[in-house]
Formats: sequence, structure tokens, C-alpha cells
Amino acid sequence: MGLFSFIKDAGKKIFGSKEAEAPTEERAELKASALLEHVKALGLKYKTIKIRLVGDDVTLEGEVEAQEDAEKIVLAVGNVEGVDTVDNLMTVADPKPEAQYHTVEKGEWLSKIAKKYYGDANKYNVIFEANKPMLEHPDKIYPGQVLRIPNLEE
Repeated sequence: MGLFSFIKDAGKKIFGSKEAEAPTEERAELKASALLEHVKALGLKYKTIKIRLVGDDVTLEGEVEAQEDAEKIVLAVGNVEGVDTVDNLMTVADPKPEAQYHTVEKGEWLSKIAKKYYGDANKYNVIFEANKPMLEHPDKIYPGQVLRIPNLEE
């Protein structure tokens, strides 16, 4: 899947003072642990996973069953405040064409995004479902958030 860029100052706040105040050599390990716990808490599917950090850049390795699983993990990790890029090196057992991605801008909502990609604002629920469990409600998106825009055939 490759390298994905995110807005470092936007996203879910999962890093606390423990990670911020840790000595430099421990900081990356603590942040990687926090990101793994975040992935687990969301119930995202994977066979194996390893998360590494160098500064604000994350590398994901491991194996997932489906393309959708890899994409959701990338977005869950990337949409965390303090993460700049995610390099997805995970292998997919059943690869499919990648989804498109959209970075939310101020004044956008899911139906407006659905109209842009699908030509039908009523298909907002397709985008909402494709981004669960990271999205809890269709109205709770924020500028800078990166969303999966799946192919309608999924």
C-alpha cells in the first residue's frame, strides 16, 4: 500500500505525558505500544502486526486477511495526533483494489463527500460504514481526518 501522509496536529489524542516525558530512546517504544493498544481497542483485524516509530513516522509490518483490514489499520494509526506518516508494509492474504482516500476539509460532511466521489449524497452511509469503528457517528468527522472511500462494489 505504501506511504501515507497525515496532518500531525489533527486526530485522536492517545499519547499522554508518559510518552511525552519519556527519555528519547523509550519514547518510540511507548508510542508504538499506545498505537497497538489503540488498534486492539478498535477491534481491528490482523494476523500479525508490528508497529515501529522513528520520530513521528510509523511503519506497519505484519499480515492481514483483507485489504480493508490493512486500510483501516493505517487510518486508525494515522489519524492519531502526533503521527505524520504511516508506511504500510503489511501483506494482505486476499488483496483487492485499494480504496480511495479523502482528507476532510473544514465545512465538509459525509453526504458532501459522498456526492463528490459517488455522485449521490445519499451514499454517505457507505463511507461511514467503511470507516467504522474509527467513526462512531456520521456527523463526527473533523478537518484533517483521512477517510476511506471504498469502491461501491465492496
